[in-house]
Amino acid sequence: MIPLPTVYYEKIPRIQHVFEPESNEQRRLRQSRQIQIKKAFEHCWTTYKKYAWLHDEVAPLSGGFRDRFGGWAATLVDSLDTLYIMGMWEEFRNGVDAVTTVDFGNTTVETVSIFETTIRHLGGLLSAYDLSGDRRLLVKAIELGDMLYRSFDTPNRMPVTRWNYGKAMRGESQLPGERALLAEIGSLTMEFFHLSQLSNDPIWFDAVQRVIIALEHQQTMTKLPGMWPTIINAREMNFTNGEGFGLGPMADSFYEYLPKMYLLSGGTLPIYRKMYEQAMATSTDTFFFRPMTPDSADILVTGSVYMTASGPQLKPEGEHLVNFVAGMLALSSKIFSTTAHLDIAQKLVDGIVWIYAAFPLGIMPESFTMIPCNTMNKCAWDEEIWKLEIQKLLSLKLSDVPLASVEESKLPPGFTSVSDPRYLLRPEAIESLFVLYRITGQRDLLEKAWDMFSSIQQYTETHLANAAIADVTITDGGVPQLDTMESFWLAETLKYFYLIFSEPTLISLDEWVFNTEAHPFKRLI
Repeated sequence: MIPLPTVYYEKIPRIQHVFEPESNEQRRLRQSRQIQIKKAFEHCWTTYKKYAWLHDEVAPLSGGFRDRFGGWAATLVDSLDTLYIMGMWEEFRNGVDAVTTVDFGNTTVETVSIFETTIRHLGGLLSAYDLSGDRRLLVKAIELGDMLYRSFDTPNRMPVTRWNYGKAMRGESQLPGERALLAEIGSLTMEFFHLSQLSNDPIWFDAVQRVIIALEHQQTMTKLPGMWPTIINAREMNFTNGEGFGLGPMADSFYEYLPKMYLLSGGTLPIYRKMYEQAMATSTDTFFFRPMTPDSADILVTGSVYMTASGPQLKPEGEHLVNFVAGMLALSSKIFSTTAHLDIAQKLVDGIVWIYAAFPLGIMPESFTMIPCNTMNKCAWDEEIWKLEIQKLLSLKLSDVPLASVEESKLPPGFTSVSDPRYLLRPEAIESLFVLYRITGQRDLLEKAWDMFSSIQQYTETHLANAAIADVTITDGGVPQLDTMESFWLAETLKYFYLIFSEPTLISLDEWVFNTEAHPFKRLI
C-alpha cells in the first residue's frame, strides 16, 4: 500500500492577486450582476426540484427527466456546493437530506462511467463536506468510494473505466480497456486522493498513484515524447503506441490534474510537477497556434496533433472543451513560478473572448477550424486563402449540411468550418476567465465575462430552465434549442459566473483547488 505523502518538496507561492478595494459603484454593479446569475440558477433549480428530483437531469423544454449517470441524482449531488456557495442554506440542507437516500446499490444503466461518477458524484460529495462539515456527506463519499474502488480489481490494477455493474454484482471478472481514454484512466487522482486525506485511509490514493507511476514511466517513450496519446491500451499497460495527441477531449482533465494534484498535496508529490513540466515543454511548442484573422488579433487557439512519418501534423481545430487550458496555465504559472505560462494563458483567454464575439449569438460552438499563421508573429489577412480553405473543407463534406459555396456557408471571417455548431452549456470559457481574473485582477475580464453570460442567458433560457443550443451560427429565424441541460450547467458554468462576480475571498485559490467539475476541495496541507 502506497502511504499518504508526508514530506514537503517545496513551499507553494501565493496564487491569488492582492485586490485593491473597489469603489461603491463597482461594488453595486458587481453585486447586481451576481444577483442575476443567482436568479438564473434558482430558475433552473426550481424546475429540477419540480420535475426531476432525485433524477440525473431535468429536460428544460419538455419538463421531463433523464437518468444517464446511474440514476443517482447527478444534478442534485453536482449542485450541492453551488447551493452552499450561493448561500441557499435551506435548499442545501434539504439537498443533503435527500442525498443520504441515494442508493448506489441500484442503477439505471448497464455500464457505469467511473470517470463521470467520480468527478460529479464523488467530487460533489467531498466538496459539499469540505464546505459544510456535515459528516453524512463524508460517510456517503466513502460508501461511493468503496464502490468505485472495485473498478481497480483487475490483474494489473488499471481501472475498468466502463464498469459493467451487473457483472460486478455477480462477481464476474472485468478487464481494463484496450482502447481506453487517457482522461478516464488518469483523471481520478484528485477525488481519490482527497477521499484518502479526509478518511485517513490510503487505499484510494494507492489505487490512483499506481496508475500515475505507470504513466510517468512511459512519458518519454511515446511518439510525441512528453505527451501521452489520447487513446491508450490499459489492458496491456502500453501507453506509447497511439498517434493522436492533444489537450482537449479524451485527454483534458488528466493534464489539468497534474498541477492541481501538486497543489492539493501541498507540494508533497513531486512526480506531478515533473510530469506536468515535461508535458508542457512539449505542448507549448506543438498545440498552440495563432490564427489568421481579419483584424490580426494577437490571440492563441489550442489545436491537436496527429503524428505522421514526417513528424507532428497540427490539426487547427479549436474546441470549447479545451478552453480550460488557459486557466490551467494561469494557475500553474503561480504554482511553479513560470511567467511564460501566464503570457500564453492571457493570449488563450483573449482568443476565447474573440471567438465568442465572432459568432452571431456571441457564443462559441463546440468545435471549429481556423487557418494557422506560419509563426506566432502577426500574419496578414488574406481573404482569398480563407475562401479557398473553406471551399476545400466543403469539398471534403465535413459538415452534415451540404453547402454549395463559401457565401452559403455564412462562416464568420477567419473560420474555415464549424464541425460541431452546438453549445452545450459548457463552463470551460468562463472557468479560464475566472482563474485569470483571480490571478491577475484584470477588471476588464469582468466586462468580458458579463458579455458572455448575457449572450448565453439570452439564447439558452427557457420557461423552465436553460437549454443547450443546436446551432450557434444561426443568423436568421429562431435559435434552435435542445431538450437537454447537463448537470455541469449548475455545478460549473453558473458557479464560475457567480464566483467571478463575488468577493475574491469567496473560495480563494490560495485555500481551495477545483476539480474538473468545478468542485472546490479544501487545501489541507
